Amino acid sequence: MTLVAEIVVSFLLVLGGGFILVGSWGLAKLPSVMTRLHGPTKATTLGVGACLIASMIYFPFFGGAWSAHELLITLFLFLTAPVSANLIAKAHLHRQGRRIDANPSDQIVDGLPAPTGTADWATFGGAKTPDPSVLGQATEKN
Repeated sequence: MTLVAEIVVSFLLVLGGGFILVGSWGLAKLPSVMTRLHGPTKATTLGVGACLIASMIYFPFFGGAWSAHELLITLFLFLTAPVSANLIAKAHLHRQGRRIDANPSDQIVDGLPAPTGTADWATFGGAKTPDPSVLGQATEKN
């Protein structure tokens, strides 16, 4: 049984290390904020999760006591990574600001396609038509 545990732990560590490497490379090399979000939130989360699961398997089989710490860290990581990515993405969208064209209903967020119909993007849904003078001040500071 220990041979199977060693193989599973080794596989999870190599798999986790590969995911962490790919996620770190994506964080460093991808061109924009929105694409760089995928490195730490997807690949690196899976990599750290695989390493923690390998630790959960290793210690009970090789003389240590089982501990819930790794399980709690894994659950916390899987819960907080998507939330933080969502908040970073919304902050990025709000930091870009809006361009107001001739028709106030045709508001364009830089880098995003226009939403269909009369709907607005969810992150801007609660806001009324922005004051162009405020937008001009916000974009000049950036």
